[in-house]
Parts: sequence; structure tokens; C-alpha cells
Amino acid sequence: QVQLVESGGGLVQAGASLKLSCAASGRAFSRYVMGWFRQAPGKEREFVAAISWSGGSLYYADSVKGRFTISRDNAKSTVYLQMNSLKPEDTAVYYCAANTNSRRAPESSSSYEYWGQGTQVTVSS
Repeated sequence: QVQLVESGGGLVQAGASLKLSCAASGRAFSRYVMGWFRQAPGKEREFVAAISWSGGSLYYADSVKGRFTISRDNAKSTVYLQMNSLKPEDTAVYYCAANTNSRRAPESSSSYEYWGQGTQVTVSS
């Protein structure tokens, strides 16, 4: 079992930055692909970013490319999402997720077995 706990969300103005963290339990964290997804009210959950177990492969949605950066610290069993130049359309609940099979598509939510409870990010205009 893997437990994921997100933190770092909040209310910011457009153009500001936030850094989300996701702390994982379990000793196998360093072998997991980790992803961030988000869900805005009335919309489906969508892929934001993912990172391979080593950090050598990074994946981003087009909507966040160049503004968001995903990273991980395997020694701390934590994955991060640095969000810069935030826009009102980035407003959503952000979820961290763990994928135990690196052969699954990192952009697909169905590839992930474990999910956090989510953290709210609200960007005002």
C-alpha cells in the first residue's frame, strides 16, 4: 500500500507561483512513476505532469509546459510541482498519483493505482 499526502495549495493572484509537495509512504517510492493531475469544477480530471522513477524522463501537458516543473527527491519520498506564472484557468484540485508499472502511459490517469486526497489551488484574476 502507498499513501500519498499533498500540501502547498492555496489562493494566489494571477502571475504568482506555488510549489506543491506530495509525501509518499512505503519503501518502494523510488521505483514508481509519479504524476500530478488536476480537476476543475465541472470538468474531468486531466494530466498535468509526470516523472520517471529516476527523474530522467519528464512529461508535461501542453497547457503547463514552460510554466510548471515536476521534480522528486527519492531520499525524502516526495514529489514536487513548481507552478510559475499561474493563470486563473489553473484553478483546480491537484492530485498526486503513483504508478507502479513504468510501462504504462504516464499521461493516463488509468495508469496510476494510488492517489492522494488532493489540494486546492485557486488563482484569482
